[in-house]
Amino acid sequence: MAWALAVDVVLSLHNDINCELVGSTGVSKRWQDRSMTVSFTCRTRIGMEPGELFDLSRNVDAHVGSMAKSRERAVAGVVSGLLSEGDEVTWQAWHFAVPLRMSSRITRFRFPESFTDEQVRGPFRFFRHMHEFIPDDGGTLMIDRVEFAAPFGVVGRIAEKAFLGRYLRNLIEKRNEYLARNGAAA
Repeated sequence: MAWALAVDVVLSLHNDINCELVGSTGVSKRWQDRSMTVSFTCRTRIGMEPGELFDLSRNVDAHVGSMAKSRERAVAGVVSGLLSEGDEVTWQAWHFAVPLRMSSRITRFRFPESFTDEQVRGPFRFFRHMHEFIPDDGGTLMIDRVEFAAPFGVVGRIAEKAFLGRYLRNLIEKRNEYLARNGAAA
């Protein structure tokens, strides 16, 4: 069966979200009591087995390759290879002509079904990216669920609605296109 990349995106704004905290991972308690967050979901069908796509998605080198346009690189923690539960990585990249650093930790890990990474330090008030991998007609349906909130109060809320949600969604779409191309080539 010939596989074509299919991406379906939904962008939404939630009020009074109550996010689940993950056990003893050290993720900041700032996750509690969020009055507003932006979330979006990307669904991408890729012609790879779930376990293969799971591994490609948690590969630091593949992530760096997928974010080459923003000159993203891993500068601390796990800087190459596969991430596992509890692993941290600090990313450095250029976005909006500004150098940014963000440290993320893998807070949930269920091979080959899902994993979650969350910001532990960085530019967002909070950031969570849930990755799911569902067998689908000889390939995999990869579902990316991203939730985040910008800092800076009202100014941050305006940025979320005006451009930040769309910008992050586009980053995930480009990443998924990269994974589809490189997974098919493997």
